[in-house]
Amino acid sequence: MQINKNSCSVLIRCFNEEKFIGKLLTGIMKQTMKDVEIIIVDSGSTDATLSVASQFPVKTLSIPSEDFSFGRALNIGCRAASNEVIVFASAHVYPIYNDWLELMINPFQKNEVGLVYGKQRGNNLTKYSELQVFKKWFPNSNQSSENNLFCNNANAAIRKSIWDKVNYDEELTGLEDLDWAKKISKKGYKIIYAKDAGIIHVHEETYSQIRNRYKREAIAFKFIYPSENFSFIHFIWMFFSNTISDYYHSIRDQKFFHVFASIPLFRFNQFWGTYSGYHQAGAISKKLKNHFYFPHGFFRQKGGGTVNDDDRLIKYDHN
Repeated sequence: MQINKNSCSVLIRCFNEEKFIGKLLTGIMKQTMKDVEIIIVDSGSTDATLSVASQFPVKTLSIPSEDFSFGRALNIGCRAASNEVIVFASAHVYPIYNDWLELMINPFQKNEVGLVYGKQRGNNLTKYSELQVFKKWFPNSNQSSENNLFCNNANAAIRKSIWDKVNYDEELTGLEDLDWAKKISKKGYKIIYAKDAGIIHVHEETYSQIRNRYKREAIAFKFIYPSENFSFIHFIWMFFSNTISDYYHSIRDQKFFHVFASIPLFRFNQFWGTYSGYHQAGAISKKLKNHFYFPHGFFRQKGGGTVNDDDRLIKYDHN
């Protein structure tokens, strides 16, 4: 289907994001693309999220917290979208450049492109190991589109006409984006990485929340790829190899003493959560799902980034 390269819908899932959603919406309003439909799917925020959002031209949809899943929120938002290209943005990200949306949409001029995902970065407040994860998942170089099944819905875009035929799985505890990428790839669509379409991902969690996130994603990954395994030996290897790698890079970055303690704590909880998720027994109860989605003490952290092109750089009042 032919797309209108001058318009798109932006879909934002949110829950208690009062500190950050205003920055994202401000960044959207400063884009070079002006014909933008903004849809918010809120899953029961109890803070000022909706009050902040109401100051912008948004369409707000609400679902009860107990009915939330990542896939369900996406399906509700996609159903309400008016444009062929739908851009997904987490409520705790914000764009770096004013042509972010243009760069996300441009690849769809080729009919075989079904999904685009953009670069993500943190800042000096982001846990050091998380910065290394961002660099690995979202490199500065182009990714080959051949056999690429990776994507991340914190900064991604899809064709609505494909979603009409392939909805998001509402039962997965996470990784609904990877599941969707796998399904549309089998139908012949290409997945493109837009390295210049960067955002800052504000992603601070306690270590228990990190463990929780990787656990629910591992449960989903096991469902998507049932032949995969993550043994205790895998846990040991991944923990030590990534910790050593992080230490090596922290020495090169002259941050070793500053991040000495945080690196093993992050990597332990990342891979112990992954191991626990792979070995989760039995069905996932609604109570456990709610624990995954709405952990106690939910909060976020400011993000930032390094940019080089001042003409494209968005100037925010507060960084």
